[in-house]
Amino acid sequence: MKKFIIIVLSFMLLVPSFGSFFVYTSFKLNQDEISKTICVQRKMLFNSCNGRCELQKSLKKYADNEKKMQNNLKEKVEIVYIQNTITTPFKLVAPITTKENLFASLDQKPISVSIATFRPPSYFI
Repeated sequence: MKKFIIIVLSFMLLVPSFGSFFVYTSFKLNQDEISKTICVQRKMLFNSCNGRCELQKSLKKYADNEKKMQNNLKEKVEIVYIQNTITTPFKLVAPITTKENLFASLDQKPISVSIATFRPPSYFI
């Protein structure tokens, strides 16, 4: 759905830039009818205009409309902020367990006591 909306909005933004192209193609498609009905020089015997005068009028009208639209847009400039939130899927990861290396194993009875490292607490000094 988002892609469709993006395509439609992009097309809407690009259509005004191709406006003169659309005017020209519509003129070429209807040139015979325009030269017979609308053209100023249609009653002349050797008509060299072939409706080009109407094409010039249409292009000028389109250019004027486009300038008016640009002036309106300049007056109504607004800044729109769009917050794009990124959704990332989080996965639970099992905690890593490490085996501690015990230097003294308690599986057997102690054989001897090292006096150098063992000192009983001295309460009386």
